[in-house]
Amino acid sequence: MSQNYTGSNSPLITTESYKEIPSNRYGESVSDVSHQVDESENNGRIQPFLLNETAPTLSVADTIAQMLENLGVSYAFGVAGGAMASLWGALSNSSIEVLNFRHEAGAAFAATEAYFASNRPTVVFTTAGPGITNALTGLFAARGEGAKVILLSACTSAPQRGRWAIQETSTYTLPSGGIFTSGALFNYAITIESAAQLPQIFRKLALAMAQPGGFVAHLSIPTSVQTSLVENIALPQLDVPPFAMTASKEAIAKSIELLSSGPFAIWVGFGARDAADEIRQLAEKTGAAVMCSPRGKGIFPEDHPQFVGVTGLGGHASVLTYIEQQPPLRTLVLGSRLSEPTSFWSSALVPKGGFVHVDIDPEVPGVAYPHVETFGVRSEIKAFVQELLQQLPDAPRSTMSLPRPEHKAIEPASDVDYPVRPEVLMAAIQKIIVEGSDAVIMAECGNSFTWSTHLLQFAQANRYRVSTGVGAMGHAVTGVLGAALANNGKAVGIVGDGAMLMNNEISTAVKHKIPAIWIVLNDARYNMCHQGMKILGLKGADATIPPTNFAMIARGMGAEAIVVVRESDIEPALEQAIASTVPFLIDVVIDADRPAPSGGRNKSLAAQGVKSSLAKNPTKQVSFPMV
Repeated sequence: MSQNYTGSNSPLITTESYKEIPSNRYGESVSDVSHQVDESENNGRIQPFLLNETAPTLSVADTIAQMLENLGVSYAFGVAGGAMASLWGALSNSSIEVLNFRHEAGAAFAATEAYFASNRPTVVFTTAGPGITNALTGLFAARGEGAKVILLSACTSAPQRGRWAIQETSTYTLPSGGIFTSGALFNYAITIESAAQLPQIFRKLALAMAQPGGFVAHLSIPTSVQTSLVENIALPQLDVPPFAMTASKEAIAKSIELLSSGPFAIWVGFGARDAADEIRQLAEKTGAAVMCSPRGKGIFPEDHPQFVGVTGLGGHASVLTYIEQQPPLRTLVLGSRLSEPTSFWSSALVPKGGFVHVDIDPEVPGVAYPHVETFGVRSEIKAFVQELLQQLPDAPRSTMSLPRPEHKAIEPASDVDYPVRPEVLMAAIQKIIVEGSDAVIMAECGNSFTWSTHLLQFAQANRYRVSTGVGAMGHAVTGVLGAALANNGKAVGIVGDGAMLMNNEISTAVKHKIPAIWIVLNDARYNMCHQGMKILGLKGADATIPPTNFAMIARGMGAEAIVVVRESDIEPALEQAIASTVPFLIDVVIDADRPAPSGGRNKSLAAQGVKSSLAKNPTKQVSFPMV
């Protein structure tokens, strides 16, 4: 599991002090109690959301909004509806910025990316029935990516359950297990039937937001409960700094013993993104070669001479070249699950002495390679690497140079210069956006993922985002809004035409003036599927899409847009987009027949029993994502 931290504003309970809330009528004047206590007296702590005995009574919806403010929430993404009107109103009248999306899944993807851009918990709000089910894919991604997201949903009030209310949401219409209870989808889920539950809910959420790792919660609030009054309820005063998770002295000592017994490599994952400086120091101190997962790009600078490449989907053959020519005795894995998109579970990546695997989730070490000797360490990556820096001796400098990620020279354009070759597009993105701006860049699943991961290079952490767990189409298309908003700057989504047709939020970006940029790889296909089926020798499946003018669609929604059909027009279009202050779309007509750089996936498919033409032509690359 990835590591995620909420920062200094994350609350932790340090005292169980309570204040009684006197009765009062909802709707009376509410003073701004947050300014009644001098901040110096609070010593910088998060203030209680009801501070004194003269505070007027609030509704459950108002109290939840204040609770979320105190948890550090700045943004709420969702689609409103009648069943949650009171909650929607309470959020809208709080300090939380409320963004109304066009689809709940897009709202959840945006909330996920806003979390990673800001390191602060975010909220998704939905109405009853389809509002909840629409959001589930995005929340599934939030859990898989390791974000901290709270879903607020409406449900049918108790007297109306079982009577076919409009969009009835109850155990009569939806399974309670998994949606309204804790489990694989939600770390914590509860239906609020009474205001008396709020103190304990607040306490649980405060503790969860301060712990390392992701946390996805679901608070389901019946329509009638939203307007009920909060009277005479003891609410805790909370002040929660982030939890620290460090390895034991014994685990550190054993790790140092194993890593000192021979040359080792470092495999960096997304969970190590807060330890970029320390990992670089460790590599330079020990001379270790460094490779990374697709989500880990940029944590260790890709232009560093000790970087040997990206592993997995869209990765580099240079990693295998390194392991074959200069095999390490062990590999230190930092914050990666070594899942299929990262490793393809390839035995070629397994060093002779096995792994030293560090993660905050105790179930991660050894799960991808259960047959390989693995010493698992449960720790926050930054603290662990700091210990290694203090105790590991400097290694003598190797005279051998390490393999570097391969980058083929781009052939000159033809006189026609049409359609655009994807590798030419990526070179322009590298120059204008990666090196010429500080924009966050996201790649959609599919060929957009493989082209971007393989060809773009990053020297800083937290500038590149891809989803390798759920890998849902529409994640980057809509998540780019959350990243731009929370980053208070540009965010760029490199996406396919299939994803853009599935779930875009251009209209939302226009409404809220979010400077998102979409670069659409327009090839009139679900091209990862099309190319994969062709190479697998599986015929008859249709993955084509009618040609679409995405620039026309974007302009119709109020954004700026341009169509690019020639390679000579790419850089001017990118410069125009990065200089724009409004949502901007670049519709790039690309060469659909250029094979995506997804080598290695073919071996994974073959190992899973896929019968194909691979045996006849094993040198071909396969980009088909899943079977």
